[in-house]
Amino acid sequence: MSDLTEWAYPLAESLLAEPLPRRWQHSLGVAERARTIALILGQDAELLEASAVLHDIGYSPDLAKTGFHPLDGARYLRDVAQADARVVNLVAHHSCSWMEAEARGLREELEGEFPREPAHLNDALCFCDMNTTPDGTPTNPVDRVNEIASRYGPDSLIGTFIRRAEPEILASTSRVLERVAAAKRQPM
Repeated sequence: MSDLTEWAYPLAESLLAEPLPRRWQHSLGVAERARTIALILGQDAELLEASAVLHDIGYSPDLAKTGFHPLDGARYLRDVAQADARVVNLVAHHSCSWMEAEARGLREELEGEFPREPAHLNDALCFCDMNTTPDGTPTNPVDRVNEIASRYGPDSLIGTFIRRAEPEILASTSRVLERVAAAKRQPM
């Protein structure tokens, strides 16, 4: 583990493991998915893994201020944890969060406070999140989107957002899988 991941895991655990054990298992699974695609990230592999384990800390009852977990988590990481700005930005923008922010009337706040990282990193974090069940096991993005819509209800804000985001989630997954396949075809 790098210094970044050595810092990120205990922080995420302290915020999620006790109050939200299932969310903690999901976060561990998302970080595990990040390790499986490290070959396409080079020096950013540790950045992605740290962001993956921290991506849902905004659900922690201690951090939930706006009720929009990407924003709450990113603000905590920036203002309290003094986290690496790139980790903060990835947490803020994970898994098409701008679409949910728009539905909540928070898009200007999100984008005004947190710039987006390069698209390949946002794709990678979306891939990891949307290929992991709530219990932390591997899945596929179609089943994951269906599970989210079912859990929150199709007419809820989250259900509507996730269906709106589904084409971009699938496109992100496709781009990541294409990069993984291309990397595996490269001679060593």
